This record gives sequence, structure tokens and C-alpha cells, in this order.
Amino acid sequence: MAEIIQRDGTWTFDGGTVRIVPGGKAHPVRQELGEIAVPLEAVAGVSFEPDRKGGRLRLRLRGGACPVLRAADGRLKDGADPYALTVEKDRTGVAEYFVDEVRNALLIEQVPDTPVDRFLLPGPTLPVSGGGGDGTASFDGESVRLTWNWKAEESKTAGGASTFPLSRIAAVRWLPSIGLENGYLRFEPVEGPVSAPPKYDPFALDLWGMSKKEHTAVLVAAAVLMRLPGARAALDAPQASPALTKAAEPAAAPAGDHDALLRRLRELGELHKAGVLTDEEFSTAKQAVLRSM
Repeated sequence: MAEIIQRDGTWTFDGGTVRIVPGGKAHPVRQELGEIAVPLEAVAGVSFEPDRKGGRLRLRLRGGACPVLRAADGRLKDGADPYALTVEKDRTGVAEYFVDEVRNALLIEQVPDTPVDRFLLPGPTLPVSGGGGDGTASFDGESVRLTWNWKAEESKTAGGASTFPLSRIAAVRWLPSIGLENGYLRFEPVEGPVSAPPKYDPFALDLWGMSKKEHTAVLVAAAVLMRLPGARAALDAPQASPALTKAAEPAAAPAGDHDALLRRLRELGELHKAGVLTDEEFSTAKQAVLRSM
């Protein structure tokens, strides 16, 4: 067990899961997201970036594994990134040990760092809400509700709160405020995108960047994104475990090298006996080797 406890949060690793708990004063995005259990198969790498004050521990996920990161599209600041931990100067040794433990596990399990075709993390807990600027967005798994505040334009407030079912959403996009440019949380209806700026778009929040709380709109975007029809199909698609993926690979030697293939069969038998492979996984991998023979 590897564990590092900081004011910014606590990370633990038990050999199969990295468990992340945000600190009491963490960024609102991390606070709202809460505790995260990251399976090893979702991890692409881990690193410790030292600086004069200590450093930053960073977990790098495989592309497409986390709905929050996909919704953010690289726009989350370090403070809001749930997979980054500020490390104090007297805990740099612990951070380096944590990195070694995770890297060793990735090496042993031979987890690839390639993108995945489905979400490996559950995303924000429902119901979820967030935003700011001219209103607040909420999502219960079936419909989105946009509630306007007194700062919203009359074109939005005239019809009251806007509610629309998930089936009416074709896409969702989140962009934080950058410099003097406003950001937005925008839901694109299936009948086509709205040409009006987010300020006047009844399917969008206009985000001004006045507070960190506005960034929580990305959590609403993530929750909706992973439940859109295309994402749902990918989420439901079966994916082989890293052990099975490795086991089913043909031997490195040519197919005619029966000695190498026999060695591969013995390795599979040992993995099955040790409990690494289930009966079904062992049978599938064995058949793949036999076909090569």
C-alpha cells in the first residue's frame, strides 16, 4: 500500500486502484467530484514534477477513460485537475515512492498507454449541477435544466427556466472563460446548432470567470456527454482485461516456431493456475495460440 496525505488531498494505491480524495480547500471542481477510484487499467502513466516548494504529483489517464477530462478537452487548470496533487517539500520522497509503486504495477500488468474506446470511470454522481455567469445547469440523468439568474438576458428569462430531455441533445461543449473572453456551457439540440452567441442562446450558459465555482459546469458537461447515444454504446461495449489482452497476443516468434508456442501455452497455464486468468479468458487465449500452431 502506498499513501500520500497532503492538505491538497490524499492519494492511496493498493496495487489495483488509485484512490483520490480531495482536500478540504481543494478547487470546487474537485470538491464536487468527490472521491475517485481510478482502476489501474485506466492509467497511462504517473509522474512527480519537483519545484522549489515541493512539487506536483500527476496521474496521466489513458485517452477517453475519464468523462470529465474528455469534456474539459485539456482546458482544466492544475488547481481544478482531479488527477494532480500539490506535494509539500517534506513529502517529496513519499511522492517519488508512490510513483515507483504505480509504475511497477503498470509494468507488471503490462497496461498499455493507448486510448480506450469506452469510459473506464463513472464520472460525476447524479444529480449534478454547476455553472455560474447568467445561470446554473443541472442534470438528473434524463433531462437538463437551465435556471437563469438576474444577470441573464431577457431573451432567456422571458420563458422561465429551460428544461429539455437528453434525447433532444446532440452534443455538449464546455469552454472556460479565458482572459477577457467569456466561456460557456452549451447544449447543441438535435435539430441543429443555435447561431446566437451563448449570451442569448437558451441552450447555453454564459460563463464570465468571476469565480472558481463556474468551472463546475464541466461536471454537468461530463455527465451529459457520457450518456449521449454514441457514448452510451461505447460505454456498454465489452473490453478485454489487460491480462487477457496480453495473454491472447500471438507469440513473438514466427507461427512455425512450435517451441515458442508451446512455451506460450505453458505461460498461459501458469497464469490460469495463479488466478490471473479466468476459465473463459484462459480458454480464449489458448485457442488463439493453438490457431497460430
